[in-house]
Amino acid sequence: MKKLIALILVTAILASPTAVYAEGWGFSKNKNGKLPEVGRYGPMVEEYDGFYADKSGDKMVYFTFDNGYEQGYTGKVLDVLKEQQVPATFFVTGHYINSAPELVKRMNEEGHLIGNHSWSHPDFTKISKAEMKKELDQVNESVQKLTDQEAMTFVRPPRGTFNSQSLKWAQEFGYTHAFWSIAFKDWETDNQKGWEYAYNNVLEQIHPGAVILMHTVSEDNAEALEQMIVELRKRGYQFGSLNDLMAKELLPYPIFRL
Repeated sequence: MKKLIALILVTAILASPTAVYAEGWGFSKNKNGKLPEVGRYGPMVEEYDGFYADKSGDKMVYFTFDNGYEQGYTGKVLDVLKEQQVPATFFVTGHYINSAPELVKRMNEEGHLIGNHSWSHPDFTKISKAEMKKELDQVNESVQKLTDQEAMTFVRPPRGTFNSQSLKWAQEFGYTHAFWSIAFKDWETDNQKGWEYAYNNVLEQIHPGAVILMHTVSEDNAEALEQMIVELRKRGYQFGSLNDLMAKELLPYPIFRL
């Protein structure tokens, strides 16, 4: 009898239209100058207008940084971006907004985009639609109070966790999921390995249209950023914002190139 009940419950769950499962964004790193392999994740994300790279083939690079808390290196990152005249997108949490408001203001004042990384860094696949909206609204409203950024367009899910339901909800809330095509283990503040580690990880994976994910808690990243930018320019790359990437997606390519 117990086995029969268990079978009925499992069958009901699998048959339920609300049964969705968590996915963790990932890919096979590619070191031959091409897009990484993302498997079934690509079509899942693109179905809801999300992205992980610029697929136009243009030699563009898009720097993105996740900001959960401040470790003292974001100022250095902003200094380098300003000196090198490179745009970036910073995905912030509620903790970051509350603890480092002046840096959030500076990001905006220096022409960078501020994206939504949720208020309390929950797993979007384990909360309700109303809870997800509240998480995103709190970040958006707080950033609007601090800056003159009127619209928050891009969302990056905490831990890269998503499913078809969270992708759909974000789209309904007016957000575009921004994943990435280059990343490496850089967030362990007590296990930094020197600027060459960050530099080599990015340059080994670089490809046209790369969306690079880095964390500003990393001293390695702060120290390597200028060298990365200089070397990428030598290799013929240019730098864009995520707004530029989306313009390519939305506008016919010949018009965008005008």
